Amino acid sequence: MDRKKLVLLVAALLIAVVTAMGARSMFAGSAAPQAQAVATAQPTGPKVLVAQRALPVGTIITADAVSYQDWPKELVKDAYFIDGQADMQKLLGTVVRFPITAGQPVTQGALVAPGDRGFLAAALGPGMRAVTIPVSAKTGVGGFVFPGDHVDLVLTQQVSGDDGGQALRASETILRNLRVLATDQATDNEVVDGKTVVHAFSTVTLEVTPRIAEKVAVAQEIGTLSLSLRAIADNQGEFERILASGDVKVPEGATREQEEQLMRNAMNRPIEGASTYMTGGDVSRFQRSSRPATGAEVAARSAPIASNGPAPSAAPVRTGPVVRVTRGKETTEEPVNH
Repeated sequence: MDRKKLVLLVAALLIAVVTAMGARSMFAGSAAPQAQAVATAQPTGPKVLVAQRALPVGTIITADAVSYQDWPKELVKDAYFIDGQADMQKLLGTVVRFPITAGQPVTQGALVAPGDRGFLAAALGPGMRAVTIPVSAKTGVGGFVFPGDHVDLVLTQQVSGDDGGQALRASETILRNLRVLATDQATDNEVVDGKTVVHAFSTVTLEVTPRIAEKVAVAQEIGTLSLSLRAIADNQGEFERILASGDVKVPEGATREQEEQLMRNAMNRPIEGASTYMTGGDVSRFQRSSRPATGAEVAARSAPIASNGPAPSAAPVRTGPVVRVTRGKETTEEPVNH
């Protein structure tokens, strides 16, 4: 091989090697550093009290109705309830004065506390009334009735007649789905170590319509009133029954919030009529089940029938079984021989 060509080839190889090493060094030095995620603390504001669901006027605040939630610091108002500054126990049992939507902060002016002027009036729904009835541990479900619960009202009475027979003992559910506003003068539930404390009480205040208020007043004079606590699960079934009856109509195109509002109104509505009852005869065979005759009825039965002819002779008393025999236009009762 020509010497000149060999020198050129070696020079080219040296230049290539130097270039490759320089490129490698350059790329290694300029490699992008690995990005490292830096955890930055997001600034959070204080926790404010917000509504867990829509709270219409008259709603009694319970533990599941409100909760504390993080809120932007620049949007916090002086009227908000701040976690660590407000006492939740004092807020339980207060009543909503203005409607609050779900997720909206609860303001101090939106709640009225027990003992404040207009508290009970704020707890009542539009057109409703408050009545108070006396109860005991026996008639008040042993104290396991709290504000916000719904109860049925049972009337127990004894009906006596002038026939000298045994009196009729009867118990009747006269009203259903009455909302409890207060027990004695307490409208909140005392909670200790996460458990609701049961207290004995002597009176219960109920939310009723004006007509039902009159019924309750008369019922207290007739006999003894007892409370029957309703299950929370009964509300859905009651709402479906009301929808089926046509008493509540959900308009077409109604939003979910509007449907829920109609449902709450229907579930809080007192129910009268179609009452059920039990008599002593349904409980024990030694008690009577028919209503005793009144003095007027006894007199009417014993009064002679007025006629132009002589008074009919008294029919013979039948003590055994008889059969009715019709001959022509006459029907007679013939004793059955054993």
